[in-house]
Amino acid sequence: MKIFILGATGSVGSSLLSEAIARGHTVTAGARSVGSLTEHHAVRAQVIDAANYARLPSFLAGHEAVISAVPFLNFEGEPLIRAVKNAQVGRLLVVGGAGSLEIAPGKFLVDAPDFPAEYKSEALAGRGFLSALRADTDLDWTFVSPPAFLHDGPRTGKFRLGKEVLLIDSGGQSHVSISDFAIAFLDELERPRHRRARFTVGY
Repeated sequence: MKIFILGATGSVGSSLLSEAIARGHTVTAGARSVGSLTEHHAVRAQVIDAANYARLPSFLAGHEAVISAVPFLNFEGEPLIRAVKNAQVGRLLVVGGAGSLEIAPGKFLVDAPDFPAEYKSEALAGRGFLSALRADTDLDWTFVSPPAFLHDGPRTGKFRLGKEVLLIDSGGQSHVSISDFAIAFLDELERPRHRRARFTVGY
């Protein structure tokens, strides 16, 4: 597939880029600064600001899917959705947040008393973007929420998928390696099982 990755130089974006390359996809890697990107014949670097909504459709046009790995505080949801639709791209897959996942019926992680204050604005912005996606009637989207903790770790290929509830392992931890998150993400790109829906990944 021909994919555009917004935020391709971040920790998650770069892992998604590596996974996409390994699977034989052709990728346009977009970021505000692309100097850290490793040269590869299947990758075209593109300096771009995800919040430049006027120019964004011209960059996205011609791709089969857009992946957004950009922090939610760096753009507005509805204009980004419009840009993807105006570019006539078939699908949008979003690296979501864990804050909007339920920890109990009707209770969300971001609203927990011990949720870290330094991450709350980003989590709330992510929840707002998910709401904007759900309100749209046309776009083919998928919102992929990580567990509470994403970390460097081995690429095992062994993980669980969930939907709206935070995944917790047998030891009481909610986590997954960035590499395994990338596997689940690209699996969804290639074999969609969660169209116009959110799902989550964890051990």
